[in-house]
Amino acid sequence: MKQLEGKKALVVAGANGIARACVERFALAGAEVCFSDINENSGEALANELQRQGFKATFFPSDAGDAKQVRALVQSSIDTMGVVDILLNSAGVATPQDLLEITEEVFDRTLNINLKSAFIASQEVARHLLSRESPGVIINMSSVNSVMTIPSLLAYNVSKGGINQLTRNMAVTLASHGIRVNAIGPGTIETELVRNTVLSSPDAAAKIMSRTPMGRLGKPEEIASIALFLASNESSYITGQVIFADGGRMGLNYTC
Repeated sequence: MKQLEGKKALVVAGANGIARACVERFALAGAEVCFSDINENSGEALANELQRQGFKATFFPSDAGDAKQVRALVQSSIDTMGVVDILLNSAGVATPQDLLEITEEVFDRTLNINLKSAFIASQEVARHLLSRESPGVIINMSSVNSVMTIPSLLAYNVSKGGINQLTRNMAVTLASHGIRVNAIGPGTIETELVRNTVLSSPDAAAKIMSRTPMGRLGKPEEIASIALFLASNESSYITGQVIFADGGRMGLNYTC
């Protein structure tokens, strides 16, 4: 039997990168999947691809920075699937600006997308599960930057630190109801965004490798494997944890 056979999963911001790999892995494991993204072209293309392969997948265009749209997304997913058993909060943006230059607008937008969207979606899904007296799983996408600081990523660092505490708080609150809450903290993962930014030159790539003891980037599929583990019954006694997958970077404690 597939690990998520019969389960219904919602992935917030799932059309690209790590989250896309999670959508694909959940579907392959037997789950029906609803997912959102602000990028409608990528989202619709992924949904069509999964449907052609025989998987149940529904895309909803949605801006994770808008709380009303996040609430509507959860309700649309419940209406479509009947229930949301698994929630993966994966919305994230990072705008390089340090303390002295960051604008209030950038700070607010980053926290709204990276942190507040996870709070809103989790609250809505938790209320839904409690009304059904059903168990469930919530997974938040954190980062090594939740505990390691890169000065030029102030708002991103703050948002991911908040994700860790949100994860722990929700886990304690919901444990007695059979709802588990965990987070994943990736290091530098080989996505299109990373290829176009931090790997834009040989010097930049060398800097990344110098801070990663395993000497390579992580792959989105490796993070998706952790998400599948946390979503499945194989992690049934794990809650309130942040699992870091960083190629040894945190042990080295070198960020720049």
